[in-house]
Amino acid sequence: MRPMSANDNNPKVVDLNQRSAAASLGEKPAEALAQVRIHALKRLTALATTLFENADDALFDLASKADNNAVQAQYFDGMREVRKKRQQIEARFQEQLARQFVDFAAGRGIVAKPENSNGELSLSLVENTELEESLAVASMVAKTENRLQRVLFAINQRLSHISNQRVEDTNSPVGPAAVGQAFRLASGELEVELAVRLIIYKLFDRYVMGGLDQFYDELNALLVHAGVLPQMRATVARRPGSPAPPPSRPGEAPPSIPGLEQAEGANSYVPVDAVAAELQANLYSSLRSLLATRRGEGSPDGSGASYVPATYNPNVMPLNPSELLSALSMLQNQNFSAQSAAESAQVALRVKEELLGQAGKLRGENGANVSNADEDTIDLVGMLFEYILQDRNLPAQMQAMLGRLQIPFLKVALLDKHLFARRTHPARVLLDSLAQACVGWSEESDRDHRLYDKVREIVESVLKDFEDDLGIFDRLRVDFEAFADTNKRRAELAEQRASEATRGREKLTDARRTAAREITLRIENRNMPDMIRNLLSRPWANYLVLVLLRQGDSSDEWRHALRFADELVWSVQPKHNAAERERLTAVLPQLEKTLRHGLATVAFDETDVRRLMLQLNVLYQALLQPAAPTAVTEVPMLELTDPLPPPSQDGGDTVMSSIAEEEPPALPVESLDERWVIAVRELKVGTWIEFLDDQGAKERAKLSWISPISSKYLFVNRKGLKVADRTLVQLASDLAEGRITVLEEVPLFDRALDAIVERLKSTHAAKMAPVAAAAPAS
Repeated sequence: MRPMSANDNNPKVVDLNQRSAAASLGEKPAEALAQVRIHALKRLTALATTLFENADDALFDLASKADNNAVQAQYFDGMREVRKKRQQIEARFQEQLARQFVDFAAGRGIVAKPENSNGELSLSLVENTELEESLAVASMVAKTENRLQRVLFAINQRLSHISNQRVEDTNSPVGPAAVGQAFRLASGELEVELAVRLIIYKLFDRYVMGGLDQFYDELNALLVHAGVLPQMRATVARRPGSPAPPPSRPGEAPPSIPGLEQAEGANSYVPVDAVAAELQANLYSSLRSLLATRRGEGSPDGSGASYVPATYNPNVMPLNPSELLSALSMLQNQNFSAQSAAESAQVALRVKEELLGQAGKLRGENGANVSNADEDTIDLVGMLFEYILQDRNLPAQMQAMLGRLQIPFLKVALLDKHLFARRTHPARVLLDSLAQACVGWSEESDRDHRLYDKVREIVESVLKDFEDDLGIFDRLRVDFEAFADTNKRRAELAEQRASEATRGREKLTDARRTAAREITLRIENRNMPDMIRNLLSRPWANYLVLVLLRQGDSSDEWRHALRFADELVWSVQPKHNAAERERLTAVLPQLEKTLRHGLATVAFDETDVRRLMLQLNVLYQALLQPAAPTAVTEVPMLELTDPLPPPSQDGGDTVMSSIAEEEPPALPVESLDERWVIAVRELKVGTWIEFLDDQGAKERAKLSWISPISSKYLFVNRKGLKVADRTLVQLASDLAEGRITVLEEVPLFDRALDAIVERLKSTHAAKMAPVAAAAPAS
């Protein structure tokens, strides 16, 4: 990772590559605190540098819009004073931060207010100036502490651990209060009007206080890797009167830590995943490098000409942040009021052109251009939404809906560079939540338009209400996730019923197959009366199914039921001697008892039972005669007015016929390409699939359950209703023929960034290929 330069506007994740060396710092408090001090001075000074790099533009913009010459002169004087004192203020800011670490180590608190070096001013003027400054600093500190209370809580606990003192926001050397007071002391060097001083504080709030999110994440990651409370998951009490912070994500309710106070309604802090944060920062760094390369690589002939946008006008001053945001706000209002969902794809391609045109109109000039950094941001957001509008994971209607967020997200990216560097950025989390909910959407599964209308409501709220308050994204996320959780619970109940019903059918089918197999083994190719064959293949097979479902195949009831079938088959065979007839006489009472119990279990009609017993009585009387016939089929049967029907007359109710009606066997797995079989076997429960039928209609469904009996895959829609069940072979065949598509599980923003990096790399390689081919061989 390259070192951070003083002029680098983009936050970087602290270098944690030397984990093994840092791991022991948790046992060396002084060294751990020194690491914190070094990183804090470097990062906070860099944020202050960003402030001053933007101060000129802000003051110039205010001067150009001043109502009179006196006010304009104030701002121009302020510009000159800031330029003159900038280095002194940056040096003193760093010095004050360093001194606060010394005071912290010694147990002293933060300096409450700056020293007064303007003795010649009147007491009332000094008090008024100090009051205004104090209010400005107190306001930005309170706002930042409320916004970042969870991550601050973690830092305070870790600093307490290494300093052997109770650390709170008021005495932390890196807390918002410490940073704010250090700048207040440092900015005392400025000799400017109060109005200009307050403008500087507003810029400080935006560029320094607004950049503390990433800085605190880095500090927590640094301390985690140093072994300081690496597994901490603690609650933090909410300040009286402060707004409730965002709730923890599902499944993140942490156990309490002994010795830490908890409060009702407390929220959890989950330690930063430092490895993931560094990977994300590296990805963003790669993106910026590729974009910068695009500007510098020029034409394919190797001339080195700089990348120049089509609308670039070298005679026009680049747009400052205020002008960009004003132009975007106007476009955003137009987008909200006039754009239909179907127009989203076209808007993504012309946002840059429209933005520069709108900004030129605001200036009253014929054209406009932007700085390299802002142009990269505009292009990056454009590529993000181009990806969204082509993402196969999203249905076309939802692509168009989310595509309408391009201009608000461009504003977010210009206001806060963390959008592409932090997975936890509120705007990014909201977009990922919307996209995840939309993956399973289809018109068929959303006939009441409940999800579609909610997504549209969220999108239109952003378009209508978002100016520069990033908190709106967190508020909308909380609202949407509450809606999604309610619908998810409903879907889970329906899904549970669908899987239970399928599981029951699977068990029944398996039990029927087992019972049919056992009966077939006993009656196939055996000479016996049709009545006995009918008895075993119909009511007794049903009894076997019930025993299997209730007691299983290892139960005594199952063994007794099979033994009865064996005894019954033996009992109707011709009896050739007295011993066989004596044995038949002995077993008949038990056979009758078992038969009556089995028939009662399957609710066999009592009248039919009596008729059956009469028929059996005639049959066995004949078998017990010494001169019994040798062929059982020749035994005379009792003539009944309503005999039991043969299987062919009522076959639909029999186990045997139900097996015969099963679907023909599928192709063997060996006949398919192994890669498709492997792909199906790697599917996990929760994976979304898009099915394509013969008419070209598409339906999205989630893999809900894989049968341990038949290995069938059950799919449900977003409401939990069954869509299909497929065997492994069917799914592999459908995959091979393109009738199903497996949708990706990676969050939308991450997928988009990966795709953009690959796109930029491919473009760069394609442009450089002719140059490499034309270069002389060495």
